[in-house]
Amino acid sequence: MKLEVCCADWESVLAAKAGGAQRIELCEALELDGLTPQSGLIEKAVASGIRVHVLIRPREGDFVYNKEERILMEQQIASARRLGARGVVWGALTAEGDIDMPLCRRLMEASQGLSVTFHRAFDVCRKPQQALEDIIQLGCNRLLTSGQAASAREGIPLLRQLVGQAAGRIIIMPGAGVSPQNAAQILSETGATEIHGSLRMGGHTSEAMVREVVQAISPYCCQ
Repeated sequence: MKLEVCCADWESVLAAKAGGAQRIELCEALELDGLTPQSGLIEKAVASGIRVHVLIRPREGDFVYNKEERILMEQQIASARRLGARGVVWGALTAEGDIDMPLCRRLMEASQGLSVTFHRAFDVCRKPQQALEDIIQLGCNRLLTSGQAASAREGIPLLRQLVGQAAGRIIIMPGAGVSPQNAAQILSETGATEIHGSLRMGGHTSEAMVREVVQAISPYCCQ
């Protein structure tokens, strides 16, 4: 079982590590649902010793990208690799709401050697079961999703279906609204083995909340 914490600043990176998180998703501008972080923050986070996966999202808004944005995403992946990140987190859709397979194949090629998470662009795709098969075909390591709901707890029914459909071919990682009070429930009722949360208090990740989630899921992890 693994807890991934979404961190958008240095204080949050330190809190996630101290609280016992196994991995962070590093980004900036959480008020915009996360953007690619600056190179200086990536470098510091990597040097902290925690496993770092970098969000690749060049702008706010939808997940339909033009030519210039596609090139930028490839450049951001290359930069994350150069700075020592262990993984990247990205996603792209067509205007119709399907997985943008041509772009995602390019991003997968650029991401070779890195762990790849397809992010919550999935949560606005029109056919989740088909989208999951497309993401598996791409070779992504995991899918971050709320189960197309406002929170992972509300998305438990679809999350459970996705875990069953995936059948070990990809990691389904629930995220959105995860807390010390619901993390174990989400894992136990979906069959997921990883979980994702920002666990923020006062604008930064809370070391205490991270530790509480780690403690809450520990009994389930040992079953």
